[in-house]
Amino acid sequence: MSELPQDAVEAAERLTKLARQVGDDNEAEAYRTRRAETLADHDYTARVREDDDTLVLYPDEWLEDGTVVLDRIQDTDRAVEVPLSTTGGEGSWEEIEAHNAALVEAVAAEYGERHEKNARAFADFMGNHYLGRVDEATDEQITEFTTEYFPRNAWPDKKQREIVETSLEYLSSVSEADCPSPTSE
Repeated sequence: MSELPQDAVEAAERLTKLARQVGDDNEAEAYRTRRAETLADHDYTARVREDDDTLVLYPDEWLEDGTVVLDRIQDTDRAVEVPLSTTGGEGSWEEIEAHNAALVEAVAAEYGERHEKNARAFADFMGNHYLGRVDEATDEQITEFTTEYFPRNAWPDKKQREIVETSLEYLSSVSEADCPSPTSE
């Protein structure tokens, strides 16, 4: 089992993907610096293994002058590997945004403008903060959205605040309608 907390792994993955998506070298470097600082809090270092596009996180004690010393590795389970390429070819911000936008449009068509606004806010949150599809959000991300991001960043009116959870349920239902489970034929 890794010594690196899951939230640090997720932050490192998110920052790595964001660094790849931005067009500005300074902004990309800022994301990589934030990743390094996040991992340094846990005495870990990140490298991207280019041959299979994998983010590798490993303990600093394995390093000497920036190089991994194999004799220092006692337990390989302490390292964490995160594939950076997503399945299905949907990995760039543009592809994720297009997917999320289609689901937001489906909510608008089926459930109306207020639910559309809430769904759009969630799509913005997932795409911009996690580089993720709305239909792959974790329970923790949904909680973060409803308790932190939504009230502070979406500028919802009273009715939107009252129906936000229903809006997310509608978003999930249109997603399931558009993406049937593999067991259904």
